[in-house]
Amino acid sequence: MLWHGKPWRSMCKGLVLGTLLTSFMLLLYSYAVPPLQVSVTEIPIPFSCSSHLSPVQAPSPSNSTGSTSGWSCQPKLNIMFMKTHKTASSTILNILFRFGEKHHLKFAFPNGRNDFYYPSFFERSQVQHYRPGVCFNIICNHMRFHYEEVRKLLPPDATFVTVLRDPAYLFESSFHYFGPVIPLTWKISGEDKLDEFLRDPQHYYDPNGFNAHYLQNLLFFDFGYDSSMDANSPLVEEHIQEIDRRFHLVMLLEYFDESLVLLKDLLCWELEDVLYFKLNARKGSTVSRLTPELYEQATAWNLIDAKLYRYFNATFWRKVEAYGRERMARDVAELQRENEKMTSICIDGGHAVDASAIQESSMQPWQPLGEKTILGYNLKKKISKKHQKLCRKMLTPEIQYLTDLGANLWITKLWSYVRDFLKW
Repeated sequence: MLWHGKPWRSMCKGLVLGTLLTSFMLLLYSYAVPPLQVSVTEIPIPFSCSSHLSPVQAPSPSNSTGSTSGWSCQPKLNIMFMKTHKTASSTILNILFRFGEKHHLKFAFPNGRNDFYYPSFFERSQVQHYRPGVCFNIICNHMRFHYEEVRKLLPPDATFVTVLRDPAYLFESSFHYFGPVIPLTWKISGEDKLDEFLRDPQHYYDPNGFNAHYLQNLLFFDFGYDSSMDANSPLVEEHIQEIDRRFHLVMLLEYFDESLVLLKDLLCWELEDVLYFKLNARKGSTVSRLTPELYEQATAWNLIDAKLYRYFNATFWRKVEAYGRERMARDVAELQRENEKMTSICIDGGHAVDASAIQESSMQPWQPLGEKTILGYNLKKKISKKHQKLCRKMLTPEIQYLTDLGANLWITKLWSYVRDFLKW
């Protein structure tokens, strides 16, 4: 079907202007940021970057099933959170921001953006205030994982954690959220583009297409591997085993509260440290529209991610067994009670609202291109002094919290102004 008239011409002008402005911003950035001086001799990394709390014994170097119950421990301060896409990772980010701010920890933030120049591989030179030899307490923004580069920024006792999601539902969420910036999906006709795509993915998919990584095995891509390799290659199993060796805890979105209980136990944190509100949730995202047939097709299309998920689903429940089923049930119930209590204390109306209904601009979440489908919250007008700070911190969206913590987001903010001007 051909498009005619002013709307089409206006859209073309907007795309051209947006492309030019984006190119200009990247050019500016290339002059604004000095290149990494790789020839400088690196200083040995100290055991801990923080003097506020004593360092503790390094955790086991694998995704083990041990539990720290029954003996005392100290809070772990040095954390690498591999922030995967469409897995409630923004909610976990808020937990880490609050803990790091509370204990005056040193974050490794991206320089200029809210991610580490994703989908490029992570490099130390992308870190704000990076100097050879400097170390940080927490790294947690989106990146395409590069273990050796990340490892050189953290003390030896750093704990590595991440979160996965059922690949079929992750694909559904990613397809709808990122669709406007994936040209491969623009030519798909019909009311339900996802349904049409899954009928014959190879007809539409090109692994070399712009932003094509969002369309297949996104988890595997985020971990730094080739997401378009043969799912039956022995390399798939080798890479999964490598992730298992590197990460101390792999959480699951489908068992989010159980995951946070395991995280709290692993890091020896307090219950208040892992309280949360669901952030960056998409309107209608709680109800999947995948039929059983589409679910199977989406799983088959994302087969590498499915193998990854099945492996860590098994390790997750072994950890739950080691923690104790009854103990887990009690601790999950306690976490849910405290979350409900904070909801009644903090949130006006007790639930998330559309972007148009958010009263404070500082509470507006970042929206996908071309639509406003991400929900946010309104703070209650009257909150006790005891809870005022915690309520606001728990509800602060990612971009605003990054700014509060001192991250330099000039490219992200400039892009936001461009979008507002073009009404994208």
